[in-house]
Amino acid sequence: GGLEEQTSSNKKTISLPISRVRLIMKSSPDVSSINQDALFLTTKATELFVQHLALSSFNNGSGRETNTLSYSDLANAAEETEIFHFLTDILPKKILARDYLETLEQMQEEDADY
Repeated sequence: GGLEEQTSSNKKTISLPISRVRLIMKSSPDVSSINQDALFLTTKATELFVQHLALSSFNNGSGRETNTLSYSDLANAAEETEIFHFLTDILPKKILARDYLETLEQMQEEDADY
């Protein structure tokens, strides 16, 4: 009946594994117990956010001709789209190691000047 039927129909409307979302939520020291409705809504909201990020990245990315989504498309969306700005630490733009080392060297030289 009722609740079991509702839970199994809820599972069909989401793609992310609820058990993984529960595990992530429980990893917070502030979380002691998780209401099933809150768990479902958090899982669904996460899924919708990932879809929105992927679609925005794809639509503004370079892979539309080849129908592909690349890491650089995601990194560009994080950097260039205000609502995704908080992801720049997680999705940094890729740079060559030599460019990074050059920048690091310049920063150290600037620090030495002070």
